[in-house]
Amino acid sequence: MVDEIAHNRESLDGGMSGMVGRAMRMMLGTLTSRVLGLIREILTAGFFGATRNLDAFYVAYTLANLSRQLLAEGALSASFVPVFARVHKRDGADSAKRLARQVMTILLAVCLAAVLAGMLISPVLVTVIAPGFTGEQADLAAALTRALFPFLLLVSVGALAMGVLNSIGSFFVPAIAPAASNAAFIIIVIALRGTVSMWTLVIAVLTGGFCSMALQWVWAGRMGMGLIPAKPDLTNRDLRETLALFVPYAAGLSLNQINPVISRMLGSFLEGGVISVLNYADRIIQLPLGLFVIAISQAVLPMLSRFELDDREGFRIFIRDALRFNLFIVTPAAIGLMLASRPIVHLLLVRGAFGGWAWGAASDALACYAAGLPGIACNTVLMRALYARRLPKAAMSVTLFTVCANLLSGAVMMRFISYRGLAIGTSCAFTGAAFLGAWHVSRSLGLKIGLFDIRWTVRLVSSCFLMAGLIAFAQAIVPYPEDAAFLLRFCWLLALVSGGALIYTIATLLLRCPEWDWVKGAFVRGKN
Repeated sequence: MVDEIAHNRESLDGGMSGMVGRAMRMMLGTLTSRVLGLIREILTAGFFGATRNLDAFYVAYTLANLSRQLLAEGALSASFVPVFARVHKRDGADSAKRLARQVMTILLAVCLAAVLAGMLISPVLVTVIAPGFTGEQADLAAALTRALFPFLLLVSVGALAMGVLNSIGSFFVPAIAPAASNAAFIIIVIALRGTVSMWTLVIAVLTGGFCSMALQWVWAGRMGMGLIPAKPDLTNRDLRETLALFVPYAAGLSLNQINPVISRMLGSFLEGGVISVLNYADRIIQLPLGLFVIAISQAVLPMLSRFELDDREGFRIFIRDALRFNLFIVTPAAIGLMLASRPIVHLLLVRGAFGGWAWGAASDALACYAAGLPGIACNTVLMRALYARRLPKAAMSVTLFTVCANLLSGAVMMRFISYRGLAIGTSCAFTGAAFLGAWHVSRSLGLKIGLFDIRWTVRLVSSCFLMAGLIAFAQAIVPYPEDAAFLLRFCWLLALVSGGALIYTIATLLLRCPEWDWVKGAFVRGKN
C-alpha cells in the first residue's frame, strides 16, 4: 500500500512537471504577445491620451471582444477540449478531426448570426454598456461597435483552432498568435499615423484579429487537423456531448463577460477619460495575467480532463499543486506591480497626449487591479477544475457571485473614491469568487484542497515580505528619476524588478519551495 501511494505521488509530481513545462512554453510565446500589446497601448496613449472619443472606442471594442474569454478562454475550451482529448485518445486523430470540423460548422453559423444581430442592435448595446454616453459620443460608439463586430467571428475561429492545438500538445503557436494580432495593429497605426483616428484603430483591430486566426488555422492544418467545415452529424454522441456542455458553460461564462462591461458602464458616469485609464491599467495587468495565469490554466485543463471522476485524491493533489504554483508565480508579481505602479505607468505611457492626471489615475487603477491578481489566478484555475468535474451549475454560481459582487462593490465605492472603487471592486469580486470556487471543488471531491498549510504559507509569505521590503527600501533610497532620459528610467525600473526577482528567487530556493522541483523537472523532461 505504501509503495502504491509513493508511486501515485511520483506520478502526480511528474504530471506537475509536465504541466509546468507546457505552461512555460506558453509563457514564452505569450511574453512576445504581451510585450507587443504594451507597445500597442503606448502608441494609443501617445496618439489619443485619455479622452471621451477613446472611451467610445473602448466601449465598442469591449462589445465586439466579448467572445474572446467566452470562447477562447471559456466555454469552448471547457466543453470542446475535454471531449476532443478523449476522442483523440480513444478513437484516434481521424475521429477527433471529424469532430472538430463539425464543431467548426456550428461555430461559424452561430457566430455569423451573432455578428449580424450585434451590428443591427449596436445603438441599444451602447446604451446598455455606457448609459452615461449621450449625443455624438453615443453615436460614435454605436458606429464603432457596428464596424468591430466581425472581430467576434475571427476570434471564435481562432479559439477553436487553439483548443485543437492545445489538445494535441501544441501550446507555443496558440500562445504567440496574439503577437501576430498586436504586430499587425502596431504596423497599421504607424503606417497611418498621418491620418490617425478612431477608424484607424478599427482597421488595426480587424486586421490583427484576422492574422491571429489565420496563424492558428494554418498551423492546425500543418499538424494534420485541417479545420474545414463539415456537415454536423447530430447523432454523433461526442458532438452531442460537446453541445450539451457548451450551452450551460456559455450561459455561465456569458455572465463573466459582464465584468468588463460593469467597469465601463459605471465609468461612463464619472469624469471623462476614466474608461480609458482603466483600460490602460488593465492592459498592463494583462502582462502577468496572460503570461502566467492564462498560460497555466490552459495547460491545466487538458491534464485535469484525464482524471477519472472517482480519482478524487489524485485530482485534489493536482489542483492543490496547480494553485500553489500559480500563487508562487503571481503573488510576487502582484506585489511588485502595487509597489511600482507609478514608475511603470510613467515609463510606459507618459508621453504626448498622456498627461499628469492620466498618469496618476492609471497608476492608482493599476495598483488596485494588482491587489486582486492572486484571486484572479486562483479563480481561473478553479473554474477549469469545475469544468473538468463537469459542474456547470457550480461554475455559473461562481460567475454570478463575481458579477454581483463587482457591480455592488463598484457602485458603492465609486461614490467615495471614483475610478479606484471600480478597480478595487473587481479585485474583491474575483478574490471572493476564488474562495467560493474552492468550496465547490472541495464539496465535489468530498475532500479539503489543503492549499494553505502552515509550512507552504510561511515559505511564500516570508519570501514575498523580503522582496517587498527590498523594493520599498530601494525606492526610498533611490527615487524614480521621472525627469531623466528614457534609457535611464528604463534601467532604473529594470534594476528594481531584477533585484526584487533575485531576492525572491534566493529566498524561495533557501526555503526549499517545492515549486522549483517542478520547474527543474520540466527542463529535464524537455531535454529527454
